[in-house]
Amino acid sequence: MSTLSFEDRGFTLGDGVFDTALALGGVMIARERHVARLLAAAQTIGIAIEHARIDAAIDAALPATPAILRTTLTRGTAARGLWPLSAGEPTVLVTAAPWSPALLGQPARVVTATGRRNEFSPTANLKTLGYLDHILAAREAAGAGVDDALILNTQGRVACTTIANVFALMDDRLVTPPLSEGCLPGVMRALVMQIAPSLGLEVAEVPLTREALAGAQAAFATNSLRFLRPIVALDGVALGSAAVLDALEQALFVHVEAECGIDPRRT
Repeated sequence: MSTLSFEDRGFTLGDGVFDTALALGGVMIARERHVARLLAAAQTIGIAIEHARIDAAIDAALPATPAILRTTLTRGTAARGLWPLSAGEPTVLVTAAPWSPALLGQPARVVTATGRRNEFSPTANLKTLGYLDHILAAREAAGAGVDDALILNTQGRVACTTIANVFALMDDRLVTPPLSEGCLPGVMRALVMQIAPSLGLEVAEVPLTREALAGAQAAFATNSLRFLRPIVALDGVALGSAAVLDALEQALFVHVEAECGIDPRRT
């Protein structure tokens, strides 16, 4: 059994990054994208880790059954102090939890969080272990009896939800905030942007206000476990829907099935 030191900086300081992915039939979906993002985040914060070590940890944890894979990478143990003069080996931990296709397509009612995401932070585009801002936003959503919270940046524009990137269908094109607005480079976000043009949908990365999102033809959130999640209400006001989003979701399912040989809706 693996153990985690109580001196590990991931535990004491949140000094690390993580990734969450879907595995079907023993295949981690969009594996190279997920691992590349994790390694890039590690490099950004100064953690040196070999690609082969991440791959070995994932291989050891991959189950044959549908699973949520979380890969956590920390700086490991080190002497006290915020920036250690030296550190030991990084800690790599991959865990698997059951996943169900019931997560797919669930509509989301959303409230606007009171907190703001700092798009100027050096960690704004990284999945770091310091997730408290999003945890508190999720508490707001739970307190309001809805499914998620929309997080705005310091300029009052859309950044993301607590667990997802955001898209809006506006004038028959897909609009999503650029990374400079403080959102994460989501793997499912990238897949949507890759696939959408094949369906005749132009994709644009442009700043998005809350008001524009509320007035869009349709809106949805994306992440690697839920794929495309329609946003049906924002702050108690119903949002529109569009049939083209069904076609986009279907195209995502086809893409995943081509990679792992399994339709995620039929696991």
